[in-house]
Amino acid sequence: MERLSLLRQQHHSRVRLQPRPVHPRSDRRQHRPRAVGGDIRRPVRALSARSRLLIVKTGSAFAEARRRFGDFETWFIRSFGPKRFDYRTIDVSLGEPPPDRTSMGEFAGVVVTGSPAMVSHRLEWSERIAVWLAELVGEDRLPVLGVCYGHQLIAHGLGGRVGPNPHGRRMGTRRLAVDTPDDALLGPLAPTASVNVTHLEAVLEPPPSARVLGRTEDDPNHVLHFGGRSWGVQFHPEFDAAIMRCYVEARRELLDGEGFDSKAILEDVTDTRAGPGLLERFADICESTGGDDDDEGR
Repeated sequence: MERLSLLRQQHHSRVRLQPRPVHPRSDRRQHRPRAVGGDIRRPVRALSARSRLLIVKTGSAFAEARRRFGDFETWFIRSFGPKRFDYRTIDVSLGEPPPDRTSMGEFAGVVVTGSPAMVSHRLEWSERIAVWLAELVGEDRLPVLGVCYGHQLIAHGLGGRVGPNPHGRRMGTRRLAVDTPDDALLGPLAPTASVNVTHLEAVLEPPPSARVLGRTEDDPNHVLHFGGRSWGVQFHPEFDAAIMRCYVEARRELLDGEGFDSKAILEDVTDTRAGPGLLERFADICESTGGDDDDEGR
């Protein structure tokens, strides 16, 4: 891929945890994937061999959010359940290198977090991780979920175009339209679902290999399937209403200055079933498919 080759050239040229919310048993059954889908099924493996989840952290929450709720990785771990996986977090925005390919087989899946950074700024660490993610997704070695910045970064690495959302800043609880009820991860959200968002940039053109699964009124590429067992979502499934309100409160002056009604946005914020449900299904996919045993041959 031209974008992947270009990114390589550019690169080489120079918690505090809280108890996991308990959902009714009926909800848990509802959130489990009906199928991972023909060509992406994998045999069920013993969890003792595939029990680690890698969180690729691409930045940190702002200070007040960290003080009240912990940082990005904490929100994901709390959502998945502290004991569901053996978690490893690497902060690539601070220069931590990702695992090399020979060790990826020890992970059941990968989550790429959001970030205060902008993909369009082409920061060195970001471009480097875009290459790594594009290779990981292309090999379909294990399930991958990109969230917000992570969603955009994977799309960028695979040849898509990311830039400022033409509609400007988007924050609060929004309506997501899902057009693909057959998708293992997003299908249960069809036809519509409420999701929590905060972003300035968006995927303006998806990569050639991607399939659009969902859209909002202001973002036609809000949810993408990159192929195999890899997805990207612009919304934040790890945000509950308290975190979402914290973000809106911190941006009230900006929102009002940009012509939005921050008071109305705050009043509309709600806890959503879509976020926890999506993370539950992704965890199920990680546990049921795992990675491949032939990592050395890839």
